[in-house]
Amino acid sequence: MQRKAYVPGVAALIAALLAGCTGGGALGGEADDSKPGETGTTTAAAEPGKYRTLREPCSQVETGTLDSMLPGLREMTDEEQREKAYEGVPTVTYDTDRRVGCRWKVESSDATHHLLVDFERVVSYDTAVSDDTRATEVYSSKVQKAHLPEPSATVPVDDEQEEGSDTAEPSEDAASGADKSGKGDEKDSGKGAGDADDSASGGAPTGAATPPGLEPRALEDLGDEAFLDDALTTAASATRHRTVTVVFRTSNVIVTIEYDEQPGRRTDIPDSKEMQDKAQELAGTLADKFSE
Repeated sequence: MQRKAYVPGVAALIAALLAGCTGGGALGGEADDSKPGETGTTTAAAEPGKYRTLREPCSQVETGTLDSMLPGLREMTDEEQREKAYEGVPTVTYDTDRRVGCRWKVESSDATHHLLVDFERVVSYDTAVSDDTRATEVYSSKVQKAHLPEPSATVPVDDEQEEGSDTAEPSEDAASGADKSGKGDEKDSGKGAGDADDSASGGAPTGAATPPGLEPRALEDLGDEAFLDDALTTAASATRHRTVTVVFRTSNVIVTIEYDEQPGRRTDIPDSKEMQDKAQELAGTLADKFSE
């Protein structure tokens, strides 16, 4: 009978395979103790924000609101020019998925008005920080830049001041309404040197100072958090213009409204309350649109 040849290499291969089957199943010889369905110690990612896209801003301001805030629109006789003015001009941004805006500039016989609406969608690139948390941080930085006065800045009026209210002097903050960033050039009465004669003749401009209660402040019942800023400044032409800014956050979107009025005459000063009311009304409308 013929014997089969013995091949040492085959025996070595079989031994190696047997050793592998009885050893650890994981790479590196470490046993895999994880159970099916377990994720180990992996931390769950923070929740994304409510908003994944942004609205087109130029179409969000209604015609009636534009008529009220930009009175020069109604004075335009050229129909094509008026229609174009209503449309607004989109602001230039590098990522319309993250930030969009629209601005209007209209001149009337009495003043020039500017309106800006800006939408910013905040996204957190840290998986441990939610979009809403990051948006809160961005909003807080805007509040700090606005230098809002402390809520307790209002000085109460005592009995003696009430009796002699005609001669009582208001506090500097209450009289000026200018924030502490120095944006208001006139910190007392809001009148320039050339306005003294107007006061003497009974033609003193109104709205020069921000009235008490209308100073820059935090706003309630608008989005998740909101604030208003009001600044009166003097332009190079010696005319004074007022800028009212309303900023509010709704989830991971921050909305900014800037409303500016510059009168055509140096003696005219925009009315603070009227401008604030219009800006806040627009802000409320936009907040409702985002909540739809």
